[in-house]
Amino acid sequence: MPDIIQISLRGARREFFLNSRSIWLQMRDRVIVQGEHGEALGTVHLKDPTLIALKRPGNVTREIIRRAEEEDLDQDDHNREMESEAFEYCRKRIEVRELKMELSEVELAFRRNRLTFFFTAEHRVDFRDLVKDLAARFQTRIELRQIGVRDQAKRLDGCGPCGRAFCCSTWLKGFHPVTLKMAREQSLSLNPGKISGACGRLMCCLSYELAQYRDSTAKMPPVGAQLKTGKGICTVLRTDASQGAVWVRDDEGGEHRIAYEDLPPGPYHKCGDCNCGAKQKPEGGADA
Repeated sequence: MPDIIQISLRGARREFFLNSRSIWLQMRDRVIVQGEHGEALGTVHLKDPTLIALKRPGNVTREIIRRAEEEDLDQDDHNREMESEAFEYCRKRIEVRELKMELSEVELAFRRNRLTFFFTAEHRVDFRDLVKDLAARFQTRIELRQIGVRDQAKRLDGCGPCGRAFCCSTWLKGFHPVTLKMAREQSLSLNPGKISGACGRLMCCLSYELAQYRDSTAKMPPVGAQLKTGKGICTVLRTDASQGAVWVRDDEGGEHRIAYEDLPPGPYHKCGDCNCGAKQKPEGGADA
């Protein structure tokens, strides 16, 4: 079976390719691979079979064609210059035609047979005249592709508030829904500046520990439940799953912190009729 090797492509994108031609490769070698639209230039990022298996590459069909030569590297440099020129020209034509769109990135196919412009827009844009301008200027196949703000951040890459590279541009394979409810369940601040990523949407990492928070919260008494403690009957004010503790108020109005391991045994419930938050009694009738 051919070796599977992970190759770094444009930006921080990484994909898996078959080394079916048994090319001898080392880390950071430049190679020519089968891209989405013909050949593409990439860099060997990972080749250890054990680490590759941990990443679960799935069904890999595209191949590594050959090692990159000096002519290939020179052509890549010329392609980057043409992309910069195309970006500036397209941005100016967008302003002239007063189109409500924001240009994100320009990508030129390695063999210069396709020039792709990625942009974001709130609504559909009629860019037919813009395509004619670009085709007349660069004499190649032109493609304009509208992407979302999350995809824009993935393509441009950057650092998140954690100080690490964006999850979407490094290892995250797809986007999943993220809601404010996830932040509330984890007792996070609902300040948009603290829970939003560079794309302006809620950070994807809000969902990473959600299952653990839900599991921890399910084991704790609900707000309003009454517990029998050494200070008498106390009412639960709030819970904190991350710290594994609850805050309660006694009959005299004092507030106390109780760690999860020091809580009276459950289960806990709220009465359906009186909503007093009293603790459920076992079948024998005695207090738990």
